[in-house]
Amino acid sequence: MKTPAPESFEGQILALLPSLRRYSRSLTRSDADGEDLLQDCVEKVLARRGQWRGLNLRGWVLTIMTNLYRNGRRGKARDGLVELDAAGDMVAPESLADPLERARLDNALNSLSEEHRAVLMLVVIEGYTYSEVAASLDIPIGTVMSRLSRARQRVAERLKADNVITLRRPK
Repeated sequence: MKTPAPESFEGQILALLPSLRRYSRSLTRSDADGEDLLQDCVEKVLARRGQWRGLNLRGWVLTIMTNLYRNGRRGKARDGLVELDAAGDMVAPESLADPLERARLDNALNSLSEEHRAVLMLVVIEGYTYSEVAASLDIPIGTVMSRLSRARQRVAERLKADNVITLRRPK
């Protein structure tokens, strides 16, 4: 199979995949669901190629992914789907240097609301500007700044609170 030229529509979508994968995983809080969301998003983007106006492809694709995620959440709530709590045959993920630090960060990020987490991930991890995030999430730029500030504050507070170790004093 031939790789598309980098300047082509398909080549630009390919270049966005790592960023889209991270964003989809941050939205869904799951590798498997994130991959499903990514696949659905790419499928919809390619099917609606004719609707793209040639401005800010990244913002357009992020908007599609965010809307797919929101619509999927509404559908799950309506259908009453329940996720499996345990899977006996699953392979354990590769461990990091400090699994407790990773768990603390995951807990802090997962404690954020969807709106705050999306803004935090897009600005801090993906490096989008406030105006790009505002356009892709269809919210005012002031709301982006407010949500980002609150998200950073809540993550910092959560990490600080989780870092408390009480020690006994010797008698």
